[in-house]
Amino acid sequence: MNAYRTKTAAALLAALLLAGGATACENGDDAKKDTGASAPVKPSEQPAEVTPAAYLEKAKKKSEEITSLRYSMSGEAAGQKIAGEGAMRIKPTVAMSMTMDSPTKPGEKVQIRLLDGAMYMGTEGKWLKFDLKTLAPDQAKQLDSLGSAQQGQNPADSADSLSAAKDLKKVGDETIDGQKTTHLSGTVSVDELRAHSATSAPEAKERQEKNLAALEAQGIKTLTMDLWIDENDQMKQVRTRGAGTSGPMDVTMKFLDVNMPVEVTAPPAEQVVDLAEMMKGDPAGSA
Repeated sequence: MNAYRTKTAAALLAALLLAGGATACENGDDAKKDTGASAPVKPSEQPAEVTPAAYLEKAKKKSEEITSLRYSMSGEAAGQKIAGEGAMRIKPTVAMSMTMDSPTKPGEKVQIRLLDGAMYMGTEGKWLKFDLKTLAPDQAKQLDSLGSAQQGQNPADSADSLSAAKDLKKVGDETIDGQKTTHLSGTVSVDELRAHSATSAPEAKERQEKNLAALEAQGIKTLTMDLWIDENDQMKQVRTRGAGTSGPMDVTMKFLDVNMPVEVTAPPAEQVVDLAEMMKGDPAGSA
């Protein structure tokens, strides 16, 4: 695999990993419910301020309804600039497709499809397949850890991760694309995420452990997260930042719609070059 493809694929998967974990939702447990009846507000009284934790709980509960989403993404990951739009299917199985600006060739677009444990990168008529299950470990250690985490990701996990932040706070009310949102922010370490995941339900815990492994593979020890939640308790925008060994990660996702049909298919076999097969014939080409 040449250096360009390795670096580009690592950057794209790093961004996709955060995309999958950055949309909102529950951690597999039931969201906390308010068991007390709300007293009527007297005309002279001001409504009680909603706490940051309460905003997260509402967003996690709302996200139980999400089966698919469409989004835009911008920022930097693994030393590469990221910009593009994509669609992700969460149920019944995870799949994703994106069209992104080429990180090395201005004006060109790169298409990415991620499904069934493999990533396809290229354009219509010419695709390169990265099989994340069979690529040689020495050449694809980072790609494998990122890809396996992404395949098991639930968009619930980001809001749940932010709920572990000790410095969770409400930044303020902001308008994004004409929608009023509440901006929350916090910082959480990988160690804190690991301790938090120990209390999660089995399925969520498995996803979170894969996510943690992928973060560690990138050398990221701390995440700074900003979430914007709209008036319908849906995520509108998420920004995730961290310092890794391959460079800083600073990725912003904006959610365009949810629960619209998303179909992702592999490119026709005759248009695909399998990287694993290519490496078998030319080991030197992986450098």
